[in-house]
Amino acid sequence: MTFQSEFSYETRPVRVVFRPGAAVTATPDEAARLGLRRLLVVCGSRGETVARAVADALGDTCAGLHAEARMHVPAEDADRAVEAVRAAGADGCVAVGGGSAIGLGKAIALRTGLPLIAVPSTYSGSEMTPVWGLTEHGAKRTGRDPVVQPRSVVYDPRLTLSLPVPLTVTSGVNALAHAVEALYAPDASPLVSVMAEEGVRAMAGALPHLAADPQDLDARSRALYAAWLCGACLGATTMGLHHKTCHVLGGTFGLPHAETHTVVLPYALAYNAPAAPQALTVLGRALGGTDDVPRALWELAGRLGAPRSLAELGLTEADVAPAAARVAGEPYANPRPVTADGARAVLRAAYEGAPPEPVGKTTL
Repeated sequence: MTFQSEFSYETRPVRVVFRPGAAVTATPDEAARLGLRRLLVVCGSRGETVARAVADALGDTCAGLHAEARMHVPAEDADRAVEAVRAAGADGCVAVGGGSAIGLGKAIALRTGLPLIAVPSTYSGSEMTPVWGLTEHGAKRTGRDPVVQPRSVVYDPRLTLSLPVPLTVTSGVNALAHAVEALYAPDASPLVSVMAEEGVRAMAGALPHLAADPQDLDARSRALYAAWLCGACLGATTMGLHHKTCHVLGGTFGLPHAETHTVVLPYALAYNAPAAPQALTVLGRALGGTDDVPRALWELAGRLGAPRSLAELGLTEADVAPAAARVAGEPYANPRPVTADGARAVLRAAYEGAPPEPVGKTTL
């Protein structure tokens, strides 16, 4: 493989604490290190119990608990959260939970400039990126701003022990998608390639163990480590066809986040494969030497019980064409040009859920 001799790479100012039990033992220390004295804890309804434990550990520095995070961060939710921060007189936030909670924390940071501490409980990887997202008027907007990058990330594998197996699998494949797109991004680099390969290898190795034994703390730790690496890849690079497609399906059509990433990934990769041979080489090596990476990812997810079609997630056949028009309607970086016909073919294949077929340079 030829060495990529021209690239740029920007490190992000984030501190990471990784250990079992860290959510309660390390979060107060991270707040003190940042000089924060009034923290609003944000979470979703499903993660409220864990968030309350973190709030209790913060003691007098906790200014309140806001348990209203939802998928895709509706703009009205961000408005209410900012009001809650101001009413509490908070000087920072702690986001406890998955991508929805961390996304809401980022929305607060974007609008107020307040520092954010992230305590992730899934494998979304959002905590390692300066990427924010808001959904308004049926469309999801995303952007990058260093102000939303969490100042501290507290990884506690114990928090993921209660993650149901179906969500464990789809959240893990969601993390894989970050590494996959980073490998063929226009701003990829050798450092990103190393992180992506290790992240894919670690996650693909951990998920079968977790499907068999969800209480395997060692496998939980390896999966969380993989999510960290995959999220860092996403934070350092530009998103392409896969993420654009998932943002449209989530923000406009209301499909669930991790499940949508899981279904779309093999088909988006099959589309881009002819234009990204080096990425396929790295991924094939990380997945044990396969020469058909899209098929291997499709088989891995299906073997672990993940949904395989967008139809299963609630997309209708009539939605395919308008979704494709949205996916192809705005310019964005991708190794292969995204035409209306190409986007429609990817979405049609993902809607039906059959094994992804190798895509030649003249098809789709």
